[in-house]
Amino acid sequence: MTPLRPVAPAASGEPRRCPLSVCDGSGWIELEDNTATPCECRRTMVARAASRGMGTGVPKRFRGVSFDRKPICDIHTHHLHPVRDYVRDIDESVDGGRGLWLCGDVGTGKTSLAMLVSLAAERAGRSVAIYPVTRLLAEIKDTYDSQNGGSYMSLFRKLCAVDLLHLDDLGAERRTDWVLEQLYSVVNERWQDERSIVITTNITDLDELREEIGARTVSRLLEICGDPLPIMGPDLRLSSTG
Repeated sequence: MTPLRPVAPAASGEPRRCPLSVCDGSGWIELEDNTATPCECRRTMVARAASRGMGTGVPKRFRGVSFDRKPICDIHTHHLHPVRDYVRDIDESVDGGRGLWLCGDVGTGKTSLAMLVSLAAERAGRSVAIYPVTRLLAEIKDTYDSQNGGSYMSLFRKLCAVDLLHLDDLGAERRTDWVLEQLYSVVNERWQDERSIVITTNITDLDELREEIGARTVSRLLEICGDPLPIMGPDLRLSSTG
């Protein structure tokens, strides 16, 4: 086997560090014959570049989420099994285009669970975009202003190409024909390309959700995510302050 040696660090700027301590942080390893081979860390670098500037990222409040910490440890274990399975096999889940649909009352831990999934995907080197749906719609509208320099098609392509799209609080947006069109376009494109989506919603009745975001969109989400996973119980935010 040809010996490997790290590529020399960049001449300027703060050098990046390889999380595996194999390359110099560039994502490439130089071979003895003066060619280079990708380092295992490169996938993480590429994924982070693909996610850069998209959505909120995992917010500070949720960076430490785990199955062993509140509020998730207070959720009934029965509800956690599908999420544990998804996270345990995160690469297989994302590569297979599988999603998760978490529904339930306010404060039951849906967003924390979805953030845990997104964080697991991020740590596995996958590209992740996290959007409260109202923010996503606002960013789409913002692309219509040509002075902002962004384009609708550029944002749309990124939304469709990212490994995992996390849509929080689906159904909270005001229903209009324009909203229905935007949600359908993104979900339909990801459904066609078999790309993963994680969604949370307070709406537990499918007929009500069909009325809110459109039957075609709900149908495709069901095929991507399978049956909604109900996360029921008291408002954990209130119980944590009591």
